[in-house]
Amino acid sequence: MHLGIFDNSDQASSAAAHVVINLFAQKPNATLGVATGSTPSGLYRELRAAHAAGDFSLKKSQVFALDEYVGIAEDHPERYRNVLRRELVGKENVGLTEEGLHTPDASAEDPNVAALHYDREIGAVGGIDLQILGIGTDGHIGFNEPGGSLVSRTHAEPLASQTITDNARFFDGDVSKVPTTCITQGLGTIMEARQIVLLAFGANKANALAQLIEGPISAKWPATILQMHPDVVVIADKAAASTLEYTDLYVERWQLAFGD
Repeated sequence: MHLGIFDNSDQASSAAAHVVINLFAQKPNATLGVATGSTPSGLYRELRAAHAAGDFSLKKSQVFALDEYVGIAEDHPERYRNVLRRELVGKENVGLTEEGLHTPDASAEDPNVAALHYDREIGAVGGIDLQILGIGTDGHIGFNEPGGSLVSRTHAEPLASQTITDNARFFDGDVSKVPTTCITQGLGTIMEARQIVLLAFGANKANALAQLIEGPISAKWPATILQMHPDVVVIADKAAASTLEYTDLYVERWQLAFGD
């Protein structure tokens, strides 16, 4: 696991974009796993800029969302498919086609069946080459909440109260408007991605990041399973990294792997 610590989220997002762009320079038809929320928005902005400059495109790619709310209206602006359309789809964004964007069918009659189909869909294209992740304040990745299986497959999941509270900012600050169930890639599914890039910004992520980097593997902090993955790049700002103990060592490792 490599950890890059940057002064702010803009610098960190730029570093993350370089990892993604380098992959697609080598493999233009790579399969990309994408997250939503505020954390990856800077990364997507950097990718749009690279696309405008002719240096990046998802035209040949298949892109799989990490999760989706169950029961949210198809035209709701916070439906994750709609969020990703705004961020990535179209020539004016990063060239991703509507057909190339895959999201769980969270309007299906049985979310558990829809989750099974989505897991199989990921497998059918050969899996994810690079998975983008954020991390919740309680250590969740995707919507894999504390206390769940560390080897789970894509599944329907009730959202923890902390996650609902955290996500209320996308719903006019009203927790009653936040969906309470989702379909999410499971931790076992996420761990099958060939490379993972996880972003963590802000002091409110410091505890979760410390557990991920320096804590034991535990279902209490789902992200800690990433310690078992062979190729994880964690990119954080100084606020998120503020409680880490071995920052000098992480900086040295990053410089050896990626330079300045």
